Amino acid sequence: MKQGCFKVVCLVLLVCAVAVPGFSDEITLNSESFIIETFDGSTTHEWLIAGKTNTYEYSWQTMGNRFAMEGYPRLNSVPAWPQALFGFNRQGNDYRALGILGNFSRPGYNWVDVYPVSAGADGEEAAFEIPLPGRVHYLDLWVWGANHDFYLDAYVRDYQGVVHILRMGDLSYKGWKNLRVSIPSHIRQSKRVLPNYAGLQFVKFRIWTRPTESVGDFYVYLDQFKILTDTFESFYDGDDLADPEHVQELWSGNN
Repeated sequence: MKQGCFKVVCLVLLVCAVAVPGFSDEITLNSESFIIETFDGSTTHEWLIAGKTNTYEYSWQTMGNRFAMEGYPRLNSVPAWPQALFGFNRQGNDYRALGILGNFSRPGYNWVDVYPVSAGADGEEAAFEIPLPGRVHYLDLWVWGANHDFYLDAYVRDYQGVVHILRMGDLSYKGWKNLRVSIPSHIRQSKRVLPNYAGLQFVKFRIWTRPTESVGDFYVYLDQFKILTDTFESFYDGDDLADPEHVQELWSGNN
């Protein structure tokens, strides 16, 4: 009897030993908080991951649906911030928030998109999708609401090109509020084959109005867009041959 129990325990341990490495990079081992955007006016954005600095140049743009009044929506960088984050003192700081002014010709399910743009090769601005570092657990954003019956969605794209819509929350409250949404497990951020890492890209925020709400001049403000993410990557013999930049160097003919 004891011998049979011992065999069962050994079998369970063997299965665990085989199964865990296959999912090791799916388990949070090094959670970090990254500020993706402060909305303080800078177009240069940097974050350091595994000793490598990632730099992106982009700004923000807005667009409404076909019922947006002429000249709307508008964007403006304003000297405002959540006091819960930075306190009340307005002297000697340069904190800013991104303001959105909307206006539609009729009530309904209207929308306003707020999305990053960068200059293309021809100098013209084009939509830019922000590569989010690590395997993201949460999107986090401070939003100022005026108690309108609106709601906010975030759009992210996975490595297969599929865009996923995540509900950040309703905007039917007064003042600043921290909105957070988790990334569902069905949105894959890794692959079975090398390289395993397959991060998400942030596409845009979308503000929706509901049909029961008035849609004359209204204001929404955004601040401190950040993520909670797992930046751990397992090491193995030959892991450099799965680094896309190193592979490009090897096959460029210049090595």
